[in-house]
Amino acid sequence: MTKYSTSRSSIDTGKHYEKLAKDYLRQQGLTLHEHNYHSRFGEIDLIMFDREVLCFIEVKFRKSNAFGGAVSAIPHAKQRKIIKTAQCYISSSPAIAQKPMRFDALILQLDSSLSDLNIEWIQNAFYAE
Repeated sequence: MTKYSTSRSSIDTGKHYEKLAKDYLRQQGLTLHEHNYHSRFGEIDLIMFDREVLCFIEVKFRKSNAFGGAVSAIPHAKQRKIIKTAQCYISSSPAIAQKPMRFDALILQLDSSLSDLNIEWIQNAFYAE
């Protein structure tokens, strides 16, 4: 768990939690390939390698469990955008297209006291159809 500071703008907050997510995943052995990749379909927060597996990672932060918390913030429409964006990414590099891949979610959520941060890494959070 990590202590949370409430004195951040929403943009700074997003950057802060994406950095925490990236650092956490590096501690788990992943290596960063790219962050904040954009296509006409959308954005992928983190693209990392877990050994030989290319991981497209959606980072979600929520202050509470209200409205389903962070997991519910990746609905099917958002998943489809991430999948299409990933397809754009891999089409630009034949070597990457040969790698096994998966779609993960990293959920950062404050506990009820708003002081401790819980981190949940969901591997294979959704699948390309």
